[in-house]
Amino acid sequence: MQKDFSGKVRDIYDISDDRLVIVTTDRVSAFDVVLPTPIPDKGRVLNAISSFWFDYTKDIVKNHMISTDLNDMPAEFRTEWNEGRTVLVKKCRMLPFEFIIRGFMFGSMWSSYQKTGTFSGFSFPAGMRQAQRLETPILTPSSKAQEGHDEYITFADVAKAIGEPLAKQIEEVGIALYKKCYDYAYSCGIILADTKFEFGLDENGELVLCDELFTPDSSRFWSADEYREGTSPASLDKQFLRDWLIENHLNGLTPAPEIPEEIVKKTQEKYFECRDRLVK
Repeated sequence: MQKDFSGKVRDIYDISDDRLVIVTTDRVSAFDVVLPTPIPDKGRVLNAISSFWFDYTKDIVKNHMISTDLNDMPAEFRTEWNEGRTVLVKKCRMLPFEFIIRGFMFGSMWSSYQKTGTFSGFSFPAGMRQAQRLETPILTPSSKAQEGHDEYITFADVAKAIGEPLAKQIEEVGIALYKKCYDYAYSCGIILADTKFEFGLDENGELVLCDELFTPDSSRFWSADEYREGTSPASLDKQFLRDWLIENHLNGLTPAPEIPEEIVKKTQEKYFECRDRLVK
């Protein structure tokens, strides 16, 4: 079976006119660079978390999931390695954007705010602090780059490209998804600070939620009992790995550096803890 596309983490196989098989590997990327050292079983953790959320949110928007049972897939995928990391999904026409919903002042938004008081077309009041909760979640889209870094754009840019009705629908759906899953995660002792969505359109032009959902790769998860406004909260995602790269002046370097064994182990522990708290 030939791969149709190999992303930073996922390998995608085109198996029919309307179906794909997606395999979530143990690869890890940071600062848009795939690191050479895998995080063991990371793919299974991501797959379990995504599958849980896709089922949990199917009342809000359709998603691309069909099956996680290897028996529903071609024989080539019925292997021990593929178990737990492979899904059969509906093929959709993907929109060329990532849709980030943010509930807290953090990350690239915090960096931009410190310089200009603005980010992605939004203006914020003076005196905000790092990791401060926003009054209401906001959509900050980005363009998807095949190579290099994604670029943050505005809602107006998206509306111009795909039409305002569809852009508005995505904004409403994204915020509804975030609010529902924020409440659930908080009940598990986790703060969902922000997250990334990808959407496609089905054969009828209807909106479909695709790719991954509320994983430690696509979201910022903070431990609720350690959260303090004005600090960088303790994370349950790959922020730990990002911080190690920054501290060692290795962020964004190519060729990417190997990850030391102790950093691999600590990163793996955070992924597993996130799964164990969320997936009941």
